[in-house]
Amino acid sequence: MAEHSTPEATRRTQKERTALSDERMLAVAITLICERGTAATTLKEIGELAGYSRGLAGYRFKTKAGLLSCIVKAVGEEWLGELRKAVQDKNGLAAICAGTDAHYRFVRDAAERIRAFYVLWFDSIGPDAELKKVIAAIHERRRRDVERWIRGGIAEGTVRPDVNVRSVAEQFCAAIIGIVYQWLVTPEAHKHIRDLHEGLKDQMTRALALPETAATGRKRKLPEEVEP
Repeated sequence: MAEHSTPEATRRTQKERTALSDERMLAVAITLICERGTAATTLKEIGELAGYSRGLAGYRFKTKAGLLSCIVKAVGEEWLGELRKAVQDKNGLAAICAGTDAHYRFVRDAAERIRAFYVLWFDSIGPDAELKKVIAAIHERRRRDVERWIRGGIAEGTVRPDVNVRSVAEQFCAAIIGIVYQWLVTPEAHKHIRDLHEGLKDQMTRALALPETAATGRKRKLPEEVEP
């Protein structure tokens, strides 16, 4: 498929040109999904608005489901990188609180990309088997991460040894999705979304902390924000 050519573009390798066109088309797709939803977003329009031929998106991603899966994977990997930077080698409540703070910052700072990601997340309950499979894998990886943090805290002696690891991890992941839904409905309510993340950390402290730690509560909070 033809792509537009400039002196700069001719100096790029084929691999670089492919990566650039993919990046541009994914960016256009994310914008369109946020503006009009997935049903009204077409492959032809994505290729055209990205500055390429109308058929390039179909040629590159094969199907609309293939494109949507690429968006989910790309944003999911971006989030995983942010999460790893935030959590590093922490375990237990320290890891959960760091991950929760990182999620709030990612929602705040990467609003359009993360909005498209979660729109597709909720769309995955529909009949699209390919998208459902990708989302299910991401959800499973998230739960396993939280379970690993909790078990690490138990091993370090900072988390109650009698805690139901699987149950708490599932509650945490479900709470994050609930917060996201609230954000999708009221994206302008920054302080409320921040407070919901703070509340989740409090809930996890009550569920996981040793009795003497839970009694004192958490000290560190996200910076205060003012509603626009």
